Amino acid sequence: MATPHVVTDDLTFGSALAELEQIVRSLESGQLELEESLEQYERGVALLNACQRKLDGAQQRITMLVGELEDDEATD
Repeated sequence: MATPHVVTDDLTFGSALAELEQIVRSLESGQLELEESLEQYERGVALLNACQRKLDGAQQRITMLVGELEDDEATD
């Protein structure tokens, strides 16, 4: 039985999301043993958290860029 990968921060958003989608399909299939289901679920939670961190970071960058644009417009 494989141990779920813990490292998620080195994944791109797209690859993390694709892996998460695969895990969901796998869990929904009902073909996994209990232990494997738990491992997949744990990996899915880690991937979900990684995706959320990436989305939060993107939102912060957008907010910063919009603020800079508004500052530039105010000084013109």
